[in-house]
Amino acid sequence: MRILGIAGSLRRGSHNRKLLRAAGAALPPGAVFVEWDGLGGLPIFDEDLELTPPPAAHEFLAAIEEADAVIIATPEYNASLPGGLKNALDWASRPFPENVLRDKPMAVIGASTGLFGAVWAQAEVRKALKASGARVIENELPVGMADSAFADDGSLLDPDLTARLHDVVGDLVREVEAPVEQSA
Repeated sequence: MRILGIAGSLRRGSHNRKLLRAAGAALPPGAVFVEWDGLGGLPIFDEDLELTPPPAAHEFLAAIEEADAVIIATPEYNASLPGGLKNALDWASRPFPENVLRDKPMAVIGASTGLFGAVWAQAEVRKALKASGARVIENELPVGMADSAFADDGSLLDPDLTARLHDVVGDLVREVEAPVEQSA
């Protein structure tokens, strides 16, 4: 099982990259976690290019296509998701309805330095993914006060958050293993 991880932050020392890596470490034995780090190099979505995407977009789409599932860890900027992540979701959502997100199992988690753990950004990401046809699991994980949420090794300090992260990852794995319902 191949799980692709996408962090919505480009910042060095990103809390969401730490959270994403903690999710990767929570995967069961045999699962392969691949972190995609091309967000900063992805050109702005251009509908004229959706059928012949530029190389960076093509590589991003191929990474999603090759994955059995995707975990997105998003920060919250101005009560929403970061523009770079939204741009990536725009590339992945096209052409509609036959895009690389269609029926792809997805999980959305997030961390922020505020109390609420990027819940609004997570909701926006989930909405965009569902509109694109992805199979987004209902379980989510907001990690608030992220400045003090991680140990030096990148693991979560709070045992409850650790357990909830394992639940999210477990739900995603079960979604990968679940048969896809075909619409008539």
